[in-house]
Amino acid sequence: MRDPDRLLQPTRRHFLGSTALGLGALAMAELLSAPARAGGPRPRARRVIYLFQAGGPSQFETFDPKPRLRADHGRPLPDSVRAGQRLTGMSANQAILPLAGSFTDFARHGRAGIDVSDLLPYTARIADELCIVRSMHTEAINHDPAITFFCTGSEIAGRPSMGSWLSYGLGSANANLPAFIVLVSKDAARDQPLYARLWGSGFLPSEHQGVQFRAGKEPVLYLTNPEGVSPHARRAMLDALARLNADQAAAELDPEISARMAQAEMAYRMQASVPEVTGLADEDDDTFELYGSASRTPGTYAANCILARRLAERGVRFIQLFHQGWDQHGGLPAGIRKQCEQTDQASAALVVDLKRRGLLDETLVVWGGEFGRTAYCQGRMSPGDYGRDHHPRCFSMWMAGGGLKRGIIHGRTDDYGYNILEGGVHVHDLHATLLHLLGIDHEQLTYRFQGRDYRLTDVFGKVVHALIA
Repeated sequence: MRDPDRLLQPTRRHFLGSTALGLGALAMAELLSAPARAGGPRPRARRVIYLFQAGGPSQFETFDPKPRLRADHGRPLPDSVRAGQRLTGMSANQAILPLAGSFTDFARHGRAGIDVSDLLPYTARIADELCIVRSMHTEAINHDPAITFFCTGSEIAGRPSMGSWLSYGLGSANANLPAFIVLVSKDAARDQPLYARLWGSGFLPSEHQGVQFRAGKEPVLYLTNPEGVSPHARRAMLDALARLNADQAAAELDPEISARMAQAEMAYRMQASVPEVTGLADEDDDTFELYGSASRTPGTYAANCILARRLAERGVRFIQLFHQGWDQHGGLPAGIRKQCEQTDQASAALVVDLKRRGLLDETLVVWGGEFGRTAYCQGRMSPGDYGRDHHPRCFSMWMAGGGLKRGIIHGRTDDYGYNILEGGVHVHDLHATLLHLLGIDHEQLTYRFQGRDYRLTDVFGKVVHALIA
């Protein structure tokens, strides 16, 4: 059911059609239709590339070394550390929670001596570009609500995604491409499902939803003209449809009518722009070598990283890559090693490539999953083979570029990596900080729906100024 308040709001077409104030009416329409950004900070970044590692990468095998945990390998998790905190249903019935030290080593890299796992040799080389947060924490303890929370700011499905909020708040910098584009790795393990609602527009106008690009002859579904339909015929059809929709919009005052037409016009323009941006034939051998051999295969994580850079060059606001397979409840050593092999080189190459092209300073690159993993082993521990359960209380992510400090570690966890000791960063804080770097006050970017104002950060969130250069 449509919100009555929203139906009473005149669309831009109706406003202009019902007045005779010329340019004054146009200026007023712009003021009325623009999202609230009063008091927004000076923008440090223009776009975001979010490398979402779905499944929950273990912080103990990536960015948060714990010598004490390694020394106590096999011993029970102290009750004083857990302090009665809830466990998932997968390990709540364990009589003993045996501590599991990391099987991999860490070394210090860069001028700041940042600890990075041996599983991530390429990421280690860009340590001086990284802003590593070891003190992320979230609410949800299972995948679906946790991923939904990171992508939309709510565990409840149906809210607008972060990319949709940016499209709504900042608009598009390229009239021929969507402001929000999604890429899903075809070479990733399908351990946890992904849903289109993770990049949906929720109650925002539908033109702000993410558009998924796929590998193959048809990168965007249903974009090409059917057999027998010429570009001239398609243009004539859209013009006729626009006239009909204009009459309907004037009568019903429904903004979604204009949103649908905006999508149709975008699809028409994308018929030329999408083949140009998705074709990697003009990339040189040095670029493919930088990203790794898998980058020559369309749809792989490495190829998607190259495509993300190409989209960034063309002004796309929010580019989100999803790479599944990080949910290692068992077989952790082999599983996470494979995940790192698939993603490490290309993730680091993206940062290097953006920097050498002069794009890193205006691009926020974010790497991380929906939560971390437990310090204890899930189930029985066998020599060289074990797994970790979900852990939302503290985990690690890294970011680079776009006004962030470089070569730093923020936050600190206890000796077992179970609780945050200082510098906690909540999901809402992360969203608030990213919006701040993009020049948006997260408390001002709102949309009225069903009688109340909504925002990405709900009624929470604070900008983490310690991360900002």
